[in-house]
Amino acid sequence: MTVMLSATFDTRREAEMTVERLVQQFDLDRAAIFITAEGDENSAGEEKAGSDTEAGEPSAEARDDAPLNGAVAVTVEVSGEEMAEKVRDAFGEFDAAGVVETDPAIQ
Repeated sequence: MTVMLSATFDTRREAEMTVERLVQQFDLDRAAIFITAEGDENSAGEEKAGSDTEAGEPSAEARDDAPLNGAVAVTVEVSGEEMAEKVRDAFGEFDAAGVVETDPAIQ
C-alpha cells in the first residue's frame, strides 16, 4: 500500500525539522518528500523561526524580509502502514496542522 501524507507547518523551521527526522531517522528518500508554500506566493511560513529570526552578537545586521505568506506544506509518499505511522508521528512532533492522507493512484 502506497499512501501520500501531507501536512502544513506554521514555520519553515518546523517543516525542515520534520524532513530531517524523516530522512535521518527513518531513511526516507529525499526525492519522496516535497516542500512547498501552501499558497501561490513564496513563503517561509506564517511566523518567523530559526534562521528567519534575529541572530545574537556577533552577527550580520538583522533582516526583516522573511516572506511570511502562509503555511509551509510537506508532502511525503510512503509504502506501508508502519512507515505511514512514523510520518504521522514526525508531523505531530513538529506541530503539523491539517494532516491529509490520499492514495497517489487517484491523483
